[in-house]
Amino acid sequence: MTQSSSQQVPAVIAPTEHGRMATAILDFIGEVPTSRIDSSADAASEARRLADRAARRAAVTAGSLALPPGPLGWLTLLPELIAIWKIQAQMVSDIAAAYGRHTTLGREQMMWCLFRHTAAQAFRDLVVRVGDRLVFRRMSWGMAERVAKQVGIKLTQRTLSKGVARWLPVIGALGVGAYAFYDTGQVASTAIAMFEGDIVMEGSSDDAPVETSRPEAASSPTQNRSG
Repeated sequence: MTQSSSQQVPAVIAPTEHGRMATAILDFIGEVPTSRIDSSADAASEARRLADRAARRAAVTAGSLALPPGPLGWLTLLPELIAIWKIQAQMVSDIAAAYGRHTTLGREQMMWCLFRHTAAQAFRDLVVRVGDRLVFRRMSWGMAERVAKQVGIKLTQRTLSKGVARWLPVIGALGVGAYAFYDTGQVASTAIAMFEGDIVMEGSSDDAPVETSRPEAASSPTQNRSG
């Protein structure tokens, strides 16, 4: 009866280790989703519509997964992140299609869009901004691991604070949902900015850079990219 009320929350919480987070990231970015969106004459407006729809879906998904209280809530942390990534990745794919640039969307660009706002420094060896251009290096497996590890550390730190919400089921779920809405908006902003500008893809050191510019007009449906 004299036990401290602090025992209502476990003294030691075992969050998702950043190694597991990095592995999940590497597994996730292996394939770029296809899109059924056609290229649009008003790509910016279509991109904003797609972003708003995805943000609302992400908020509902995250809020629902945050409802289980206590230890059960902690078990939903990584599944929640993966579910949100799926929504965001499809959004990025659809935005690329709206701009008529789905063929330029590879794992480097997808990783940049999904995680740049989380850990910008992780991409210093992968992406260089030159004016309105983004110059991407082709990502080796070793580089992918380094980026994923740094992003994983940042996400794990964020997950620790988000995990506390699992002990406040309803209020916590609202907060988690609101953050997912915001986070998806950040991903959309990065994607829109990228496709509004020029993308330069470098190959190996012996290859000439491959530059892709935004099409002047969208006159035909975007070709779907197979996984």
